[in-house]
Amino acid sequence: MTDTAYVPPKVWTHKPDGGRYAATNRPIAGATQEKELPVGRHPLQLYSLATPNGVKVTIMLEELLALGHRGAEYDAWPIKINEGDQFGSGFVAVNPNSKIPALLDRSESKPVRVFESGSILVYLAEKFGALLPTERAARAECLSWLFWQMGSTPYVGGGFGHFYAYAQEKIEYAINRFAMETKRQLDVLDRRLAESEYVAGPQYTIADIAIWPWYGGLAQFNQYGGGEFLSVQDYKNLQRWTTQVGQRLAVKRGRKVNRLSGDPADQLHERHDASDFDTKTQDKLAAKS
Repeated sequence: MTDTAYVPPKVWTHKPDGGRYAATNRPIAGATQEKELPVGRHPLQLYSLATPNGVKVTIMLEELLALGHRGAEYDAWPIKINEGDQFGSGFVAVNPNSKIPALLDRSESKPVRVFESGSILVYLAEKFGALLPTERAARAECLSWLFWQMGSTPYVGGGFGHFYAYAQEKIEYAINRFAMETKRQLDVLDRRLAESEYVAGPQYTIADIAIWPWYGGLAQFNQYGGGEFLSVQDYKNLQRWTTQVGQRLAVKRGRKVNRLSGDPADQLHERHDASDFDTKTQDKLAAKS
């Protein structure tokens, strides 16, 4: 606790806090620089980073390829958000919200832009007729869990993750508030997975693809360094599902795409072909140099 309580001014003004992600946020929209996006040879062009939201889409694309949908071949280009790539004119044209991921589908007569990770998952599921049930009740259940994730997770990332791991000042009230909400969400999932093999039912769907990078990240990868703090080991059904989904080859591949930090073997900075996983991860490139 600080010695002096914060009193909000009459009119708010932006004061950068100098924290880890200070350069990624600002109070206005739009481009700050002229910078075109690269374009590869595949119809689907993904501009992203291996954050949980970015990983959703690369897992989805790898799952579609594993199902035999060759039209899901894609080029994945890293957007370095700490360097301001998301504020380049080309990226803003694809996503006016300047957030990753963003997808450009050039297979249509007029290229289609799709932004917001949940929207991209639905778009791809409908385009390829996969991983989204068509029966009305099953579809509603799947979309309900997808939108649950989209609405709930900001309390995990921007709430718990920010104040627990990234904020320059540890604020007890903020950490307690968002830890409580994160644990409530973990309990929601744990109870659901006690009665269902996958989140939306007996079949693996885009609901699992959306939820796993966030809550699987907490359960398996100690995201934000908060695993012990949140007692994630106590959520046995969540742990079972996390392990089960994490064993899928497409999930393992999707986690590597556009990853710029961590184990070099798990970093595939750009992805342009399936063979890149065997030849172009950072450990393999280093061995060649």
